[in-house]
Amino acid sequence: MDRLDNTIRPYAWGSTTAIPHLLGTEPTGEPQAEMWMGAHPGAPSRTDRGTLVEVIDADPEKELGPAAVAKFGPRLPFLLKILAAGAPLSLQVHPDLEQAKEGYADEERRGIPVDAPHRNYKDANHKPELICALTEFDGLCGFRDPLEAAGLLDDLGVDSLKPYVDLLHAHPEEAALREVLTAILTADPDEMSRTVAEAAAACIRLGGAYAPYADIAHHYPGDPGVIAAMLLNYVRLQPGEALYLGAGVPHAYLNGLGVEIMANSDNVLRCGLTPKHVDVPELLRIVRFHPSDPGVLRPEASPDGEELYETPIDEFRLSRHVLPEPGAVHDLTRATPQILLCTAGTVRAGEHDLTPGRSVFVPAGEKAEVSGTGTLFRATVIA
Repeated sequence: MDRLDNTIRPYAWGSTTAIPHLLGTEPTGEPQAEMWMGAHPGAPSRTDRGTLVEVIDADPEKELGPAAVAKFGPRLPFLLKILAAGAPLSLQVHPDLEQAKEGYADEERRGIPVDAPHRNYKDANHKPELICALTEFDGLCGFRDPLEAAGLLDDLGVDSLKPYVDLLHAHPEEAALREVLTAILTADPDEMSRTVAEAAAACIRLGGAYAPYADIAHHYPGDPGVIAAMLLNYVRLQPGEALYLGAGVPHAYLNGLGVEIMANSDNVLRCGLTPKHVDVPELLRIVRFHPSDPGVLRPEASPDGEELYETPIDEFRLSRHVLPEPGAVHDLTRATPQILLCTAGTVRAGEHDLTPGRSVFVPAGEKAEVSGTGTLFRATVIA
């Protein structure tokens, strides 16, 4: 079992205090947005044996297990993160596996450099993800009922939003949502900037359910994503609750600290709330235009005390163990690779003492006994 030394990414939307508070370190004054745990080539975790990429590359079957290698190839198929949002992230969607393969192959054929700012597909993989709240966590997930969205926009009293309100009353619902999102993203930038400013002023005046959109507009003045955000479900997770984001589901994280796990991919199509490239035609091809409940997940407890977050994919499996008795030993040995992350208390994992924010990599089949008093997240795969 390898103790992990993990990279913290300083994205502008990151909280300046949440990750330092978790780790028990002094804030630097700079944003600390994500701490990555895994073998992503952009920022692989480091071990005493080298980076986790180097460790796995040296003997994939030993580190990952034959079943995982046969199913996912010689790489760790997930990336685990601690995510600390101090400001809204970009409004975005992810492609399904077939769309990712097609999009990647197309951009490769066209010779678009993989690091080009207008490139959509960095790899040929999908990017389903799960966010589990460690604090209260605010986000947007999936489309609202169009009539509910129409009411939200109408009550702002902004004349330039009236055409969107009328469109949202049309049928079928999927066509109405598609037409409105298309209209928002292709509107004249100057006119949209004025609309957003009027909508933001109304949100400040009305408060209550409109407060989150006032905050979004504060961070992204004039951005069409402010209006697009009102088409989506707003959700506040309590600690321990989670959201699963599948392919084509528009979403954005707004504020809070959480444990995030995802398939090992960088494929993102943005809808707004970002200075980065927005490819409207490709985005509209990927988005699934149907209203849905955000589907808040709560962990399901098993007899051995494991609390599992059920998701429909195999690249990752996230569970939580709340260890109440310091003397009890729990055997977490599996035939698949694991990352164990402590988020509260002190947990003994093999020879390692884990405090909040500290983690270890457990090779497939390696003995994994844990004890202590605290909370431990386990990330693995289904193979």
